[in-house]
Amino acid sequence: MERMVWEQGGRFRQAFGEVRGLRHFFSPGRVNIIGEHLDYNGGYVFPAALSLGIAAAVRFNERPAVRMRSSGFPGEHTVPLDAPIENDGSRGWWNYPAGVIAHLARSGARLTGADIYFHSTLPDGSGLSSSAAIEVLTAYAMLSAGGGGAFDDDERIRIALLCKKVENEFIGVQCGIMDQFAVAMGKPHHAILLKSDTLGYERVPLRLRDHSLVIMNTNKPRKLSDSKYNERRRECQQALDEISRIHPLASLAEAEAGDIEGISGETLRRRARHVATENGRVLRSVELLKNNDLDAFGRLLWESHRSLRDDYEVTGAELDALVEAAMAASGCIGARMTGAGFGGCAVALVRTESLEPFTAAVGPRYLKATGLRADFHVAEIADGVREILPGGP
Repeated sequence: MERMVWEQGGRFRQAFGEVRGLRHFFSPGRVNIIGEHLDYNGGYVFPAALSLGIAAAVRFNERPAVRMRSSGFPGEHTVPLDAPIENDGSRGWWNYPAGVIAHLARSGARLTGADIYFHSTLPDGSGLSSSAAIEVLTAYAMLSAGGGGAFDDDERIRIALLCKKVENEFIGVQCGIMDQFAVAMGKPHHAILLKSDTLGYERVPLRLRDHSLVIMNTNKPRKLSDSKYNERRRECQQALDEISRIHPLASLAEAEAGDIEGISGETLRRRARHVATENGRVLRSVELLKNNDLDAFGRLLWESHRSLRDDYEVTGAELDALVEAAMAASGCIGARMTGAGFGGCAVALVRTESLEPFTAAVGPRYLKATGLRADFHVAEIADGVREILPGGP
């Protein structure tokens, strides 16, 4: 981390000049271990923060604007603090931090000018939630201007909720709270069991013993606003509306088999079936992990993928090919897509001693099936958003 801070200082100097008073922040990506497409359906999810993420070198100043640059995108973008900030699709990636600054201003937060240099180690469009990482990072940094960057859990939850609002209202993606919550609240070696409609949560130790969690990138990018993500959300609402006319439910995740069979239309029934069964898989997974039953947990990962493929229809050829290649490889006891789907990443639970032959087998098989090269990362479960202090971790 100290090397990253040193490199960020050099990048900031090249971009903006003066580095006196420079502060450093880091926001992780997230992996959802199991519980997909449940956060907007009132169900349980089970995400964890990653060591991969986005760093920001920040120098606060008295100018009425925030100037931003990035190692991943050319040019400079300026967001005014003394004028309304509206959604502008032509900003591209910059629309996310601009939206956060806009919502902070509307919420009454006292904002100060800043120069910010971003650097990401997250693959773009991979499904590891770069959008939530940049949103939470921007909010955390801007709210830290007046002093130290230490926030308690209640403050971190408020940041997550504000960033979800940005995603829903400013960006236009009707996501749930999971991504922003995991990025804000992550802890090393723990996943978070989160009830998405109540925000009740428990940090659960992730003890994989002689196994490793491998993130497998299909290298087929996808953008949620260009996908069927919002369509799936509408379908789930339609299914809930049908059930609730006969049997009122607070959320689709509460549906039981009898409720689902009463839904008219096979497509809506399949969407509801995934939500209900996936919610059960999350709770069962936590129980199995607490009891150190990794083999049974691995089987649930595969069941989750099949449900996302057949009932929810959000996987696609690339994710299916990658997960099937992983399941066929020696040492793998479970695999599934993670994230919104339509490309992005999958995860696999692999015996640590088999990591090298696993990637050697899966990579060529996936390449032959799709013409794409997969990337593999052993997941390091890390801390949530934070300020990197001199000599700190």
